Amino acid sequence: MNAGPQYPNLGVDLQPSKPHSARFWNYLLGGKDNYPADQELGERMKREFPAAVELALATRGFLRRSVRYLAAEKGYRQFLDIGTGLPTADNTHEVAQRAAPDARIVYVDNDPIVLAHARALLTSTPEGDTDYIDGDLNDPGKIVTEAARTLDLDQPVALMLMAVIGHVTDPAEAVALVRDYTSRLAPGSALVMCTTLASPEIDAANRSYADSGTQPYVASSAETMLAMAEGLTIAEPGLGPVSRWLPDASGPGPDTQQWGYIAYKPS
Repeated sequence: MNAGPQYPNLGVDLQPSKPHSARFWNYLLGGKDNYPADQELGERMKREFPAAVELALATRGFLRRSVRYLAAEKGYRQFLDIGTGLPTADNTHEVAQRAAPDARIVYVDNDPIVLAHARALLTSTPEGDTDYIDGDLNDPGKIVTEAARTLDLDQPVALMLMAVIGHVTDPAEAVALVRDYTSRLAPGSALVMCTTLASPEIDAANRSYADSGTQPYVASSAETMLAMAEGLTIAEPGLGPVSRWLPDASGPGPDTQQWGYIAYKPS
Protein backbone atom coordinates (compact mmCIF):
# COMPACT_ATOMS: atom_id res chain seq x y z
CA MET A 1 0.00 0.00 0.00
CA ASN A 2 1.22 3.50 -0.73
CA ALA A 3 1.45 6.02 2.10
CA GLY A 4 -1.08 8.30 0.51
CA PRO A 5 -1.04 11.55 -1.45
CA GLN A 6 0.67 14.75 -0.40
CA TYR A 7 -1.88 17.56 -0.46
CA PRO A 8 -1.27 21.27 -0.12
CA ASN A 9 -2.42 22.93 3.06
CA LEU A 10 -6.16 23.17 2.45
CA GLY A 11 -6.99 24.50 5.90
CA VAL A 12 -9.14 21.44 6.73
CA ASP A 13 -8.61 18.13 8.50
CA LEU A 14 -8.39 15.51 5.73
CA GLN A 15 -8.81 12.69 8.28
CA PRO A 16 -6.40 10.31 6.54
CA SER A 17 -7.07 7.59 9.12
CA LYS A 18 -10.74 7.49 8.10
CA PRO A 19 -11.88 6.15 4.71
CA HIS A 20 -13.29 8.73 2.34
CA SER A 21 -15.77 8.06 -0.47
CA ALA A 22 -13.86 9.88 -3.24
CA ARG A 23 -10.51 8.38 -2.23
CA PHE A 24 -12.08 4.92 -1.93
CA TRP A 25 -13.51 5.24 -5.46
CA ASN A 26 -10.12 6.47 -6.67
CA TYR A 27 -8.53 3.32 -5.22
CA LEU A 28 -11.02 1.03 -6.98
CA LEU A 29 -10.19 2.77 -10.27
CA GLY A 30 -6.48 2.16 -9.76
CA GLY A 31 -5.58 5.71 -8.75
CA LYS A 32 -2.97 6.86 -6.26
CA ASP A 33 -4.86 9.65 -4.48
CA ASN A 34 -5.82 7.56 -1.46
CA TYR A 35 -4.58 6.67 2.00
CA PRO A 36 -4.14 3.27 3.68
CA ALA A 37 -7.60 3.59 5.29
CA ASP A 38 -9.17 3.95 1.84
CA GLN A 39 -7.08 1.07 0.50
CA GLU A 40 -8.08 -1.18 3.38
CA LEU A 41 -11.76 -0.42 2.78
CA GLY A 42 -11.29 -1.07 -0.93
CA GLU A 43 -9.73 -4.46 -0.26
CA ARG A 44 -12.49 -5.34 2.19
CA MET A 45 -15.17 -4.38 -0.30
CA LYS A 46 -13.48 -6.49 -2.98
CA ARG A 47 -13.56 -9.48 -0.62
CA GLU A 48 -17.19 -8.94 0.37
CA PHE A 49 -18.39 -7.84 -3.08
CA PRO A 50 -16.00 -9.21 -5.73
CA ALA A 51 -17.62 -7.19 -8.52
CA ALA A 52 -16.68 -3.86 -6.88
CA VAL A 53 -13.88 -3.02 -9.32
CA GLU A 54 -15.93 -4.03 -12.36
CA LEU A 55 -18.74 -1.82 -11.10
CA ALA A 56 -16.42 1.18 -10.71
CA LEU A 57 -14.88 0.64 -14.14
CA ALA A 58 -18.32 0.24 -15.72
CA THR A 59 -19.37 3.58 -14.27
CA ARG A 60 -16.29 5.30 -15.65
CA GLY A 61 -16.79 3.72 -19.05
CA PHE A 62 -20.41 4.86 -19.14
CA LEU A 63 -19.34 8.43 -18.37
CA ARG A 64 -16.78 8.38 -21.17
CA ARG A 65 -19.12 6.89 -23.77
CA SER A 66 -22.15 9.01 -22.87
CA VAL A 67 -20.24 12.32 -22.90
CA ARG A 68 -18.58 11.45 -26.20
CA TYR A 69 -21.95 10.53 -27.72
CA LEU A 70 -23.74 13.63 -26.47
CA ALA A 71 -20.98 15.95 -27.66
CA ALA A 72 -20.08 14.27 -30.97
CA GLU A 73 -23.41 12.80 -32.08
CA LYS A 74 -26.12 14.86 -30.36
CA GLY A 75 -24.50 18.30 -30.44
CA TYR A 76 -24.45 19.05 -26.71
CA ARG A 77 -22.01 21.77 -25.75
CA GLN A 78 -22.84 22.20 -22.06
CA PHE A 79 -22.29 19.70 -19.24
CA LEU A 80 -23.09 19.98 -15.53
CA ASP A 81 -21.24 17.19 -13.68
CA ILE A 82 -22.38 16.89 -10.06
CA GLY A 83 -20.31 14.78 -7.69
CA THR A 84 -17.12 15.11 -9.66
CA GLY A 85 -14.91 12.87 -7.56
CA LEU A 86 -11.13 12.84 -7.84
CA PRO A 87 -9.83 13.44 -11.36
CA THR A 88 -8.75 10.38 -13.34
CA ALA A 89 -8.21 9.75 -17.05
CA ASP A 90 -10.98 10.87 -19.39
CA ASN A 91 -12.75 13.37 -17.18
CA THR A 92 -15.94 14.91 -18.53
CA HIS A 93 -14.28 18.03 -19.94
CA GLU A 94 -11.52 16.02 -21.63
CA VAL A 95 -13.97 13.73 -23.40
CA ALA A 96 -16.37 16.53 -24.34
CA GLN A 97 -13.69 18.92 -25.60
CA ARG A 98 -11.99 16.26 -27.69
CA ALA A 99 -15.26 15.98 -29.61
CA ALA A 100 -16.21 19.66 -29.36
CA PRO A 101 -13.42 22.06 -28.31
CA ASP A 102 -15.97 24.79 -27.56
CA ALA A 103 -17.81 22.68 -24.96
CA ARG A 104 -18.38 24.22 -21.53
CA ILE A 105 -18.29 22.08 -18.41
CA VAL A 106 -19.16 22.88 -14.81
CA TYR A 107 -18.01 20.48 -12.10
CA VAL A 108 -19.69 20.40 -8.69
CA ASP A 109 -18.44 18.91 -5.45
CA ASN A 110 -18.35 19.98 -1.82
CA ASP A 111 -15.24 18.07 -0.85
CA PRO A 112 -12.05 20.13 -0.32
CA ILE A 113 -9.83 17.30 -1.59
CA VAL A 114 -11.81 17.01 -4.83
CA LEU A 115 -11.90 20.75 -5.33
CA ALA A 116 -8.16 21.09 -4.76
CA HIS A 117 -7.51 18.50 -7.44
CA ALA A 118 -10.07 19.98 -9.79
CA ARG A 119 -8.54 23.43 -9.71
CA ALA A 120 -5.07 21.99 -10.28
CA LEU A 121 -5.81 19.41 -12.96
CA LEU A 122 -9.07 20.10 -14.80
CA THR A 123 -8.15 22.74 -17.36
CA SER A 124 -10.05 23.80 -20.48
CA THR A 125 -9.38 24.23 -24.17
CA PRO A 126 -9.01 27.87 -25.29
CA GLU A 127 -12.30 27.61 -27.20
CA GLY A 128 -14.29 26.16 -24.31
CA ASP A 129 -14.60 26.78 -20.61
CA THR A 130 -14.45 24.82 -17.35
CA ASP A 131 -15.69 25.98 -13.98
CA TYR A 132 -15.92 24.46 -10.50
CA ILE A 133 -18.61 24.97 -7.89
CA ASP A 134 -18.16 24.21 -4.21
CA GLY A 135 -21.70 23.01 -3.70
CA ASP A 136 -23.84 20.28 -2.17
CA LEU A 137 -25.89 17.94 -4.35
CA ASN A 138 -28.86 18.69 -2.10
CA ASP A 139 -28.90 22.40 -3.02
CA PRO A 140 -30.05 22.57 -6.66
CA GLY A 141 -30.98 26.24 -6.43
CA LYS A 142 -27.45 27.30 -5.53
CA ILE A 143 -25.79 24.92 -7.98
CA VAL A 144 -27.89 25.87 -10.99
CA THR A 145 -27.62 29.58 -10.19
CA GLU A 146 -23.83 29.40 -9.93
CA ALA A 147 -23.60 27.20 -13.04
CA ALA A 148 -25.15 30.08 -14.98
CA ARG A 149 -21.79 31.90 -14.68
CA THR A 150 -20.48 29.47 -17.30
CA LEU A 151 -23.49 27.80 -18.89
CA ASP A 152 -26.30 29.37 -20.90
CA LEU A 153 -29.29 27.92 -19.11
CA ASP A 154 -31.60 28.94 -21.95
CA GLN A 155 -29.85 26.25 -24.01
CA PRO A 156 -29.77 22.47 -23.42
CA VAL A 157 -27.46 21.13 -20.72
CA ALA A 158 -26.36 17.54 -20.11
CA LEU A 159 -26.75 16.86 -16.39
CA MET A 160 -24.35 14.14 -15.21
CA LEU A 161 -25.33 12.26 -12.03
CA MET A 162 -22.79 9.45 -12.01
CA ALA A 163 -22.90 7.18 -8.95
CA VAL A 164 -23.77 10.10 -6.69
CA ILE A 165 -27.55 10.00 -6.12
CA GLY A 166 -27.18 7.07 -3.69
CA HIS A 167 -25.76 9.51 -1.16
CA VAL A 168 -29.34 10.80 -0.85
CA THR A 169 -30.45 7.89 1.28
CA ASP A 170 -34.23 8.45 1.18
CA PRO A 171 -35.61 7.26 -2.20
CA ALA A 172 -38.47 9.78 -2.27
CA GLU A 173 -36.04 12.63 -1.58
CA ALA A 174 -33.70 11.35 -4.29
CA VAL A 175 -36.53 11.28 -6.85
CA ALA A 176 -37.68 14.78 -5.89
CA LEU A 177 -34.13 16.12 -6.07
CA VAL A 178 -33.45 14.80 -9.57
CA ARG A 179 -36.79 16.17 -10.81
CA ASP A 180 -35.94 19.53 -9.23
CA TYR A 181 -32.70 19.66 -11.20
CA THR A 182 -34.26 18.73 -14.53
CA SER A 183 -37.10 21.20 -13.99
CA ARG A 184 -34.52 24.02 -13.87
CA LEU A 185 -32.88 23.07 -17.19
CA ALA A 186 -33.91 24.14 -20.68
CA PRO A 187 -36.04 21.97 -22.97
CA GLY A 188 -33.86 19.54 -24.87
CA SER A 189 -31.56 18.99 -21.88
CA ALA A 190 -30.31 15.48 -21.09
CA LEU A 191 -30.03 13.52 -17.86
CA VAL A 192 -27.22 10.96 -17.65
CA MET A 193 -28.01 8.84 -14.62
CA CYS A 194 -26.31 5.85 -13.10
CA THR A 195 -26.52 4.28 -9.68
CA THR A 196 -26.39 0.86 -8.12
CA LEU A 197 -29.38 -1.47 -8.45
CA ALA A 198 -30.55 -2.75 -5.08
CA SER A 199 -30.15 -6.43 -4.26
CA PRO A 200 -29.44 -8.37 -1.06
CA GLU A 201 -25.75 -8.62 -2.01
CA ILE A 202 -25.44 -4.91 -2.87
CA ASP A 203 -27.36 -3.83 0.21
CA ALA A 204 -25.09 -5.91 2.47
CA ALA A 205 -22.01 -4.39 0.83
CA ASN A 206 -23.40 -0.87 1.29
CA ARG A 207 -24.07 -1.53 4.98
CA SER A 208 -20.49 -2.70 5.43
CA TYR A 209 -19.29 0.35 3.52
CA ALA A 210 -21.25 2.70 5.79
CA ASP A 211 -20.01 0.88 8.90
CA SER A 212 -16.47 1.96 7.94
CA GLY A 213 -17.40 5.53 8.86
CA THR A 214 -17.52 6.96 5.35
CA GLN A 215 -20.54 8.67 3.79
CA PRO A 216 -23.35 6.11 3.36
CA TYR A 217 -24.54 5.05 -0.08
CA VAL A 218 -27.93 3.46 -0.74
CA ALA A 219 -28.77 1.49 -3.87
CA SER A 220 -31.95 2.23 -5.82
CA SER A 221 -34.74 0.06 -7.15
CA ALA A 222 -35.51 0.09 -10.85
CA GLU A 223 -38.80 1.81 -10.03
CA THR A 224 -36.99 4.61 -8.20
CA MET A 225 -34.56 5.13 -11.08
CA LEU A 226 -37.44 5.35 -13.55
CA ALA A 227 -39.32 7.77 -11.31
CA MET A 228 -36.33 10.11 -11.40
CA ALA A 229 -36.86 10.46 -15.16
CA GLU A 230 -40.59 11.14 -15.02
CA GLY A 231 -41.50 13.60 -17.78
CA LEU A 232 -38.33 12.76 -19.71
CA THR A 233 -37.85 10.34 -22.58
CA ILE A 234 -35.42 7.53 -21.81
CA ALA A 235 -33.50 6.58 -24.93
CA GLU A 236 -32.85 3.03 -26.09
CA PRO A 237 -31.83 0.55 -24.74
CA GLY A 238 -33.67 1.89 -21.68
CA LEU A 239 -32.89 1.35 -18.02
CA GLY A 240 -30.35 -1.42 -17.55
CA PRO A 241 -26.69 -2.22 -16.90
CA VAL A 242 -24.59 0.73 -18.02
CA SER A 243 -22.24 -1.54 -19.97
CA ARG A 244 -25.03 -2.01 -22.54
CA TRP A 245 -25.20 1.71 -23.29
CA LEU A 246 -23.31 2.87 -26.38
CA PRO A 247 -20.76 0.00 -26.35
CA ASP A 248 -17.39 0.53 -27.98
CA ALA A 249 -16.45 -1.32 -31.17
CA SER A 250 -15.18 -4.22 -29.06
CA GLY A 251 -18.70 -4.73 -27.73
CA PRO A 252 -20.28 -4.25 -24.30
CA GLY A 253 -18.37 -5.08 -21.16
CA PRO A 254 -19.69 -7.42 -18.49
CA ASP A 255 -23.01 -6.56 -16.91
CA THR A 256 -22.80 -5.19 -13.39
CA GLN A 257 -25.36 -3.91 -10.92
CA GLN A 258 -24.51 -0.35 -11.92
CA TRP A 259 -27.61 0.62 -13.90
CA GLY A 260 -28.53 3.79 -15.73
CA TYR A 261 -29.82 5.57 -18.78
CA ILE A 262 -29.75 8.74 -20.83
CA ALA A 263 -33.05 10.63 -20.79
CA TYR A 264 -34.08 13.75 -22.69
CA LYS A 265 -36.30 16.64 -21.65
CA PRO A 266 -38.89 17.36 -24.38
CA SER A 267 -38.03 20.30 -26.62
